Amino acid sequence: MKAAPDGVTQLLINWRNGDKAALDQLTPLVYDELRRLARGFMRKERSNHTLQTSALINEAYLKLADQDETNWQNRAHFFAVAAQIMRHILVDHARSYGYEKRGAGAQRVGLDDAQVFGGERAGELVALDEALTNLATVDPRKGRIVELRFFGGLNIDETAEVMELSPTTVQREWRAAKAWLQRFIKCENPAENL
Repeated sequence: MKAAPDGVTQLLINWRNGDKAALDQLTPLVYDELRRLARGFMRKERSNHTLQTSALINEAYLKLADQDETNWQNRAHFFAVAAQIMRHILVDHARSYGYEKRGAGAQRVGLDDAQVFGGERAGELVALDEALTNLATVDPRKGRIVELRFFGGLNIDETAEVMELSPTTVQREWRAAKAWLQRFIKCENPAENL
């Protein structure tokens, strides 16, 4: 069931203004989208990953519920924060295995080619997270597009809807962001070409 954006936005505003019941009403409206985001993240993990989709959703939901101080702008803002939280949960999980900075010599793969982050590839997830964190500092919009596309598993049109941009703009920004991230991971200076 896809909730009307205005209904979700109003519940977010009510929640922000201290209405705890709004969170209870919001949950069933956003759960399917949170599940879709979590599945997108988990598709990139190995099949026997110790963190399951439902656990990722639950952990992300608990962190979202603690965001009562967040100045929610709209539905898109909520799902962007949800994607960011899920990304951090998975990166923290990868780091818990002791993978070093920049992938610890892991084989490099393109953003479109990366499908499974198993034990040997979790270092790549950490390297990508570092690169994405730097990209978001330089260009937050491109960082959010990568987060939604790569980590959230959203396609161009879905990303455009969440970001309230045209699909053409998302496509252009996605290409530029991928190039920037690849240069960063190769230890070049991508800042001058963004």
